[in-house]
Amino acid sequence: MAQEKRSNQIAQNRKAYHDYHIDEKMEAGMELVGTEVKSMRQGQVNLSDSYATIRDGELWLVGMHVSPYEQGNRFNHDPLRDRRLLMHKREIMRLYGLIKQQGRTLVPTRLYFSRGRVKVEIGLARGKKSFDKRESEAKKQADRAIERRLKDQGRYA
Repeated sequence: MAQEKRSNQIAQNRKAYHDYHIDEKMEAGMELVGTEVKSMRQGQVNLSDSYATIRDGELWLVGMHVSPYEQGNRFNHDPLRDRRLLMHKREIMRLYGLIKQQGRTLVPTRLYFSRGRVKVEIGLARGKKSFDKRESEAKKQADRAIERRLKDQGRYA
C-alpha cells in the first residue's frame, strides 16, 4: 500500500504573485532551531517581504518573520534571522547560474508541512512592471465577472 503524502499549508506569499512572474517552482527543506516549528504550527509566519539568496554555496532565506513561541521562555529564537534552506548542491549551482545570467530572483511562495517536516516552495521569478500588474489585475477581475455570470445563468436556467 502506498504511503499517503500529506501536506498542510502554513503560509502563502500572495504578494510574490503580484510583484513577480514566477517561471519555475522547486521545493526545499528548511533548517530550524528550537521553538520555530511550534510557532509555525500555530501559523505565526510572514513570508511577504522575504527572498532567498545564495551565499558561499548555500541557499539562505532572508526576511521571513517567525513570531516567538509564547511558552518558549529563554529558548526562543530571533524572529527575523536568516534560515538555511536545504537543497542538493547541483540544484543550488543551477539556480546560481540562472540568477546571475538572467537577472532573476528567488522568492518563497509557500510554506507547508510535508510528512512532519517544514518545506518551502521557492519560485524563480522575474519582476513585473507596473503595467504588467495592472494587466494581471484586469484579467483576474474579468475572470471573476465571467464566473459570476455563469453562476447566475445556472440559477435561472
